[in-house]
Amino acid sequence: MSTAVADNRVRTARIVLVVLGVLVLAFGAWVLVTSVRPNRIGGLATWLLGAVVLHDAILSPFVLAVGMGLRRAGRSLRTGVLVVVQAAVVLGSVLALVVLPEIAAKAHGTKNDTVLPFDYTTRLLVVEGVLVAVVVVALVVGVVTARRRSDEAVVAATTSP
Repeated sequence: MSTAVADNRVRTARIVLVVLGVLVLAFGAWVLVTSVRPNRIGGLATWLLGAVVLHDAILSPFVLAVGMGLRRAGRSLRTGVLVVVQAAVVLGSVLALVVLPEIAAKAHGTKNDTVLPFDYTTRLLVVEGVLVAVVVVALVVGVVTARRRSDEAVVAATTSP
């Protein structure tokens, strides 16, 4: 396949994706205007802005820092261990961002007790604890196998056939 054909395919794909994105945005705007009362749009905008700030100012730098730390440690750990740790960090962070509003709403109280019926704090801590346990197990297994590999490599390099 020539470069010109590949460039045309990429350009076509980009155009299709941009048009699709504009259509999804238009549909979202239509749903917003038709289903949300005008006096509630300010609160929704605040919530959306808060979500973007939390993601960009807290979650993304945290995940980036953990990823950079793992890449440095990755010289001695297998890729599978790094993937497990990174996935747990992302899952735990996103889960916390999703559940923290429920915890705050439950603390403020609701007019209807069936709206937030569960103990979200305990459930979040249990799931985060399971994620931490999975990470610890993955790291222990990764360190043990890395030591075995390094011991085998040293022995293999020092022995003669």
